[in-house]
Amino acid sequence: MPITHERGYIIPAIGKVYEHCAEQLSQSIRHWHPDANITILTSEMLPHEDLGGYANDWQVFHASPYRQTIKLEADMIAASPIDHWWTLFERRDLVVSQGCRTFYDEPGESRFYRKVFDENHLPDVYNAITYWRLSQTAQEFFNLVKNIFENWPNFKQLLRFSEENPSTDVVYAMAAVIMGIERVTLPPGMGPTIVHMKRYINPFKGEDWTQELVWEKDPFRINTVAQSGLVHYHIKDWNYK
Repeated sequence: MPITHERGYIIPAIGKVYEHCAEQLSQSIRHWHPDANITILTSEMLPHEDLGGYANDWQVFHASPYRQTIKLEADMIAASPIDHWWTLFERRDLVVSQGCRTFYDEPGESRFYRKVFDENHLPDVYNAITYWRLSQTAQEFFNLVKNIFENWPNFKQLLRFSEENPSTDVVYAMAAVIMGIERVTLPPGMGPTIVHMKRYINPFKGEDWTQELVWEKDPFRINTVAQSGLVHYHIKDWNYK
C-alpha cells in the first residue's frame, strides 16, 4: 500500500457486524481528533484476499497507508483523547499493549479468559491496541504472525491448553516470546490499556453488560463512572448513540 500520511489509525472490519463497529469507533475518535487519519479495512481491501477470521490479521501491516500506524479492534469506543499515544510510541518500532482495565479504571485481575497465557508463561498482550512504524522489526513481527497462523497445527503443539483455532492475542504473545518481549511491548503499566467489558473481568452477573448497567454519553459514563481511553464494549450490536 502506498504511504499517504505519516500517522494514522487502521481498524480491521472484516464482515458487516465489524464494519458497523468500526464506523462507531471512527466517529468517536474524530469526536476528539477531527483531523485524524483513519482507515477502515474491509475484506475487499485486503491485499491478499480474505483468508477467514483472525488469519487475516497479518495483512494490516501491508494494508496500512501510514508510516506510523495504530491498529485498533473495531468493537471499541474512544472515551477520551488518545493522540498522546503517538508521543509514547514514536521511539519504538512496535508496541503491543499489555493488560486491561475494569470500567472502574482498575487493573483487570481476573485470569478467567487467560488460562493459556498463564499456563504457558506468555506475556499478557492485547492486540486491540497495536502500534508499529515501517521498520524491519515490524515486518519481522507480522511475518512471524503470518507464519504462526498458517502453521498453527505445529505451533499449538508447543502450548498447554492450546486453542483449536488461534486467537490473535495468543498468536501475538507467541510472536513476542520468539522475538523478545522487550522488543515488541512496553513494560506493564507504561502503555495504554483497554477497558474490557467482558463478564468475569469486572465482574457482571451476566454476559451482556448493556442489560445490566446504565451508560450515558458526552462524557461516556458507565454506572456514573467516567470512562477514559478505549472501551472494548464486546457486545457487537450495541449502538453508541
